[in-house]
Amino acid sequence: MIRYHAPWVLPISQPPIRDGWVVVDGGRVVDIGAGEAGEAGRAGRAGRAGRAGGAGGPGEVDERDLGDGVLMPGLVNAHTHLELSHLRNAIAPGPDFVGWARQVIAVRRRSADVRDPEILEGVAQGIDEAVRAGTALVGDISNSLVTFEPLTRSRLAAVLFYELIGFKRSDANALIEQASRQLHALTPTDAVRTSLAAHAPYSVSPQLLLAIRQATDRAPFAPCSIHLSESKEEVRFIQRADGPWRTLLEELGVWEPSWAAPGVSPVQYLDELGFLGRGSLVVHGVQMSPDDLARLSARGATLVTCARSNAYTGAGTPPIEQFYASGVRVAVGTDSLASTPDLSVFAELAAMRALAPSVPASVLLDSATRQGAVALGFGSEYGTIEPGKRARLLTVTPSRALTAAADVEEYLVSGIEPEQIQWIES
Repeated sequence: MIRYHAPWVLPISQPPIRDGWVVVDGGRVVDIGAGEAGEAGRAGRAGRAGRAGGAGGPGEVDERDLGDGVLMPGLVNAHTHLELSHLRNAIAPGPDFVGWARQVIAVRRRSADVRDPEILEGVAQGIDEAVRAGTALVGDISNSLVTFEPLTRSRLAAVLFYELIGFKRSDANALIEQASRQLHALTPTDAVRTSLAAHAPYSVSPQLLLAIRQATDRAPFAPCSIHLSESKEEVRFIQRADGPWRTLLEELGVWEPSWAAPGVSPVQYLDELGFLGRGSLVVHGVQMSPDDLARLSARGATLVTCARSNAYTGAGTPPIEQFYASGVRVAVGTDSLASTPDLSVFAELAAMRALAPSVPASVLLDSATRQGAVALGFGSEYGTIEPGKRARLLTVTPSRALTAAADVEEYLVSGIEPEQIQWIES
């Protein structure tokens, strides 16, 4: 049993605790508090700082001082594509989203073998980078399931979303059956689970969208992800069935002539189709209206924002302040290394802070921890420091003195480097 002491403890589930402590036993949090704890009070901090550690007999507590570090839960990256990690610096910024997507399609077609050593090395490097940046849990999108085994061997917890693409209505049943067989062949662990995802409303038929939703609904709680309202081109396609997405579908030979434009927003289209609901993670939302956000909030969906990626791909600037004002649940993702310079959720928080100065830092931090964990179905294990939860905790060493709770929270969304992060023993 270890009691960690820090000048600040950030539980997320309650305000920051000055001169706080957290007791960990068997990899779980068993207690949390402030000030003196048994024989280990504030007066003993100097002595504890130099102690090598090592608990005594049964029931004794090993006191550990974390120096100036802020103790907090590991972060949650609710949306990434680890299998695209090998594409870092390979895709140029997009003047428009479809132009960027064309680049990705072309590069991936040149690397069709998912067991390519370059792809596997990229996955391993992406996982290591995420951990170094303070991430404990990810929602990972995969079109090949190549990331499953590396994730099970890593320190990350994860929901691996098997993402399906198929705009031809005749493909729906075959795609679902094949995906079910492939997922059944995997053996999920306590830390790595699997589910299904739909790519986007411009690349997945109504029949396949409903089949994915029905498949996830059959599980006790299986989150379901989809890219939604990411670009102006998507909005145009759903409203009018024309524009750059129609052109690309025709070029790829996957256009469905019987598909008719719903003539509404992408969010309204999915809502009326019956796709949105509890467990829905809708990613990006750059082009969402107030009515779209109200629909998501009413359905209990979670909106995952990836601000830096949106700028790189040409999708636009997400209206983050509107996201929070609408009452919709907001989580944070980095997207892939094909569209972001790193997999740091702390860097994503800094970008969000710049775009949404009116949103309290505590709310942004909640999105990067608790909201992501709940959305991925890991809310009882990760996202906050509370008794019973996993002690996947980290410390952030500040570069200046932090004297008030608000100061601590604001500092953490101002841009934290991996060198400032250290995981505690659990």
